[in-house]
Amino acid sequence: MIRTCCTLFMLLLAGCLFAQSTPTLSQIDIPIIVQLKPIYQLAEGKVDTLFTSPNYPKDWVQSDCATRYKYHFRRSPLRMRAVGNSMDLSFTGFYQIVGSTRLCTGTTVLSPWSPECSCGFKEPERRVEIGFTSSFRLLPDYRLLTTIARKEPKAIDKCTVCFWGQDVTTTVVTGLKAELDAVAKAIKDSFGVVNLRPWMQQAWNLLNTTYAIPNAGYFNLHPKSIRMEQPQAKNNMLQIKIGITAAPAVSFVKEPAVASALPNLSPAMGNEGFQINLEAALQYDSLSRVLNGMLAGKRFEVSEGLISKHVVVNSTDVRADSSGNLLIRVDFGGSFNGTVYFTGKPVYDPATKSVLVADLAYNLQSRSFLLNTAKWLFDKKIVGELRKRTVFPLNDYYDTAKVALNEWLNKEWTRGIRGEGSISDLQLETVAAQREHLLIRSRCNGKLVVKVSEIVL
Repeated sequence: MIRTCCTLFMLLLAGCLFAQSTPTLSQIDIPIIVQLKPIYQLAEGKVDTLFTSPNYPKDWVQSDCATRYKYHFRRSPLRMRAVGNSMDLSFTGFYQIVGSTRLCTGTTVLSPWSPECSCGFKEPERRVEIGFTSSFRLLPDYRLLTTIARKEPKAIDKCTVCFWGQDVTTTVVTGLKAELDAVAKAIKDSFGVVNLRPWMQQAWNLLNTTYAIPNAGYFNLHPKSIRMEQPQAKNNMLQIKIGITAAPAVSFVKEPAVASALPNLSPAMGNEGFQINLEAALQYDSLSRVLNGMLAGKRFEVSEGLISKHVVVNSTDVRADSSGNLLIRVDFGGSFNGTVYFTGKPVYDPATKSVLVADLAYNLQSRSFLLNTAKWLFDKKIVGELRKRTVFPLNDYYDTAKVALNEWLNKEWTRGIRGEGSISDLQLETVAAQREHLLIRSRCNGKLVVKVSEIVL
């Protein structure tokens, strides 16, 4: 289930695709609700229902020279109930016991075995209530502490043996206590302290993995800390709230894998839902290829009056200057040869939900006297076309993305594990031209609950 939850974080964050150089940390808090009935059913199937003395009914158990016995014990279905951080397990035991005695001195036999005395054979099986209670607590270093204690067995029926009706109920219960105490000790020795760090380290490694996003680049969560509230049970449901503080980012360049040690659990923050501040670093080489695809080979007529010429865009290149402006170089040929440099500041317009290059200016470099004296024709044709190509409306994208994300959140991801949630806010916040890349910052808010109804082991 740890691997499933890690994949869940990756897909959720990759869905909120856009967003920052000193990033605002993201807070992701997702409650996982586990239906306990399947676990109860699993336990029911794993615990034997019938217990007998060895080779029953043929052989006897001889505890000493003077006593021998044999028994048949079966249990009712397990009754389990979890509340808070504790769980009660109980069942009704149905038993039959037969035994006999003889006189001994040490290991020397002085008499034959007495006639067999029994209870639960010529009468209904004798009944006794048996139970254990356990509690658990998770420490910041991922050690799960479990305590288990035996409940006092309660005899429902008396066990009377032999023709004179000797009541041996107390003796049977006393012997049963010793057996149950041994069981409780064995469980405590095996599971009293469970170190979850190795499994959580595997989960942490997954969170630090670089994930390829088709047609978008590479996603890194960059987790900083992890928190978890104490597991709490109610109405046959176990709720585990996991939180992660991270600085997620999308880049066209795959980052090398960085191994890091799992930090101890941080105190729970009591947050609800997730607020993801995502940083997308768009490399200028990739932007150049996109713009080249739109403009390379495009022909522009620059005709006015006696002037009838044309230019053809040969190539484009996108970079940034030191003032935070995009620097777009356009090499052209045709009737004229030359280069034009466009500059403008990338901005996000929240009113139209569009990214555009504002205050687009240009510097024309050409040896053509005619073109240099008719720059207004160039401005009218090519600059106007470039202005149209550098406005990117995102309204439809946000609407589509929000619908797609909500559909993905509310589905069964794998057998027995489904999500229920919604995206309340999805928007780009700012865009900035940096020397290395175009930086896009966005925010995605919402809520998600993971419900586990079936655990496949």
